[in-house]
Amino acid sequence: MEGVDYLGDERSKAEFDVDAMKIVWAGSKDAFDLVHRMSKLVADDPVFRKDNRTMLDRKALFKSTLEKSAYAFKRVNELNLTYEEATKLRFFIDEPTFTDLHWGMFVPAIKGQGTEEQQEKWLPLAQKMQIIGCYAQTELGHGSNIQGLETTATFDSKTDEFVIHSPTLTSSKWWPGGLGKVSTHAVVYARLITEGQDHGVHGFIVQLRSLEDHIPLPGITVGDIGTKFGNGGYNTMDNGVLRFNHVRIPRNQMLMRILQVSREGKCTYSDVPRQLIYGTMVYVRQTIVSDASIALSRAVTIATRYSCVRRQFGSQNGGPETQVIDYKTQQNRLFPLLASAYAFRFVAEWLKWLYGDVTARLNANDFSMLQEAHACTAGLKSLTTTATADAIEECRKLCGGHGYLCSSGLPELFAMYVPACTYEGDNMVLLLQVARFLVKTVSQLGSGKQPVGTTSYMGRGEYLMQYHSNVERAEDWLKFGAILEAFEARAFKMVVSCAQSLLNFPNPEEGFAELSVDLAEVAIAHCQLIVVSKFIDKLKQEIAGKGVKQQLVYLCNIYALSLLHKHQGEFLATSTITAEQASLATTQLRNLYSQVRPNAVALVDSFNYTDHYLGSVLGRYDGNVYPKLYEAAWKDPLNDSVVTDGYVEYIKPLLKGKLNLSRL
Repeated sequence: MEGVDYLGDERSKAEFDVDAMKIVWAGSKDAFDLVHRMSKLVADDPVFRKDNRTMLDRKALFKSTLEKSAYAFKRVNELNLTYEEATKLRFFIDEPTFTDLHWGMFVPAIKGQGTEEQQEKWLPLAQKMQIIGCYAQTELGHGSNIQGLETTATFDSKTDEFVIHSPTLTSSKWWPGGLGKVSTHAVVYARLITEGQDHGVHGFIVQLRSLEDHIPLPGITVGDIGTKFGNGGYNTMDNGVLRFNHVRIPRNQMLMRILQVSREGKCTYSDVPRQLIYGTMVYVRQTIVSDASIALSRAVTIATRYSCVRRQFGSQNGGPETQVIDYKTQQNRLFPLLASAYAFRFVAEWLKWLYGDVTARLNANDFSMLQEAHACTAGLKSLTTTATADAIEECRKLCGGHGYLCSSGLPELFAMYVPACTYEGDNMVLLLQVARFLVKTVSQLGSGKQPVGTTSYMGRGEYLMQYHSNVERAEDWLKFGAILEAFEARAFKMVVSCAQSLLNFPNPEEGFAELSVDLAEVAIAHCQLIVVSKFIDKLKQEIAGKGVKQQLVYLCNIYALSLLHKHQGEFLATSTITAEQASLATTQLRNLYSQVRPNAVALVDSFNYTDHYLGSVLGRYDGNVYPKLYEAAWKDPLNDSVVTDGYVEYIKPLLKGKLNLSRL
């Protein structure tokens, strides 16, 4: 029935101020107001509909995305939206498109790596979208190993030009979003070669297509790389392939903020610190962690609401069956994911602060925190994206068979999100980078060099090596001190163990290769500690709203104890806890579920997602699932006709025994 809130009873059980929690989730009242206005603006505009997205063929889907992108730009100008408002508007359209790379990578690359003169020339064109740009770095043969890129940019001093060339098939640029069919320009990353010397990889602004008829320019081969995983999803994006055949560009189209090439082909470094590029990397990874919290919270919202709507078994004397969310097995799978969404949100909030801190330090030529910030952001990108991709799939399974329907929103959400595990750094490669930094940090402890930032706990290494938890009762695990020290000791002991094992190899690189699995586990332990510690730090702040802080305390404990339970082998192997203490932690974890259960729907309502953005029949705000699920089925193109196409050719002859097998 329309207008009825089928989840009203669930909402009435809430033990906290939902409106206050919405502001905590958003980060501030101003941030909440911005998000609320922009999400509603998108949801109320029929041009931005997306309920048919998974039913469209690739060409129709792509054209629909072009329409939305152009219309969004038009609305931004009509409404005179600020940069922040425009960014949120595009975000809530919830459709990967060429503008993501234009605003998210092309423009920042010019800002970060271009000289003042280059910025004055190119940024006004990009900001008015008189040119459309992409970020052409990844190649067919090289993704994670940037130093292995093969595209060349050879300086010709006779003509004062760079010659951009793809010398091999594997040097083809492959994957850049917006490249396949839309971008007119690209920041292309190629090996700078002057006077026969290779100076490594640098960025170049290259025009790809005519600004008159959009035809690729001479020497350029460009197209789309093909259909990607899932219906809808990233198939709205024209990820492209690009090859250069001795394409010439003026010398001043090399981004020269850091390295400059003279008319004679001489290379000189400017006064701008090369390390500034790391500031951009921190920003991008902070955004990815924030996006992880959003994708995970969307999936958890769908699974939580539908778990309350869905009833299975347990009927007594003809009464209603049991709500699926009341089964302990469902809570055990769902509530740690709910807690993870909040945990990732708060660590992303901290990363936003870290970006500001790193930028300020870099501008002051203070590079003391750079390695730690790089390792920290790399690890958190890996940890949160892997966990989120796995969690979306788990939420699909938590919804039973209906979770497999595109109308549930979960298959497309998974297809759209899972590339995050490989873009901006393959997650396993990133973990190994973190592990190298951790081993290096431990090895320097004896020299008196103090660890900084998220590794500062290693400065108490002697204490942590001797640490054994003193937990005696289940409720002792509710003490943040007990949790934090257990996570610190586990991480530190694992790093030390790996560092000692590496000493047994004559060649350090051989050791890293042989122990890479253990090293990845070390990095995960360290990154989990960061997330737990930042959640605890959040709870030390003033948090307004009746009952809000208490719910966050429950969620923090669930997040930490669910990790302890999952990885208890590591806590036990390092003698950080005993088997009895592990059992007590599990008992306390189960007890916490009963605290969250009456607040579950209110906790996902606090994410404040519109039904449009959520894009799920199962996760509807009003809980009116089954009539809408039935209604959605009839919208499928296969139901456009009562008798299907192909009946006369194939089904009828089969039924009548007149199938001509020789024709098949």
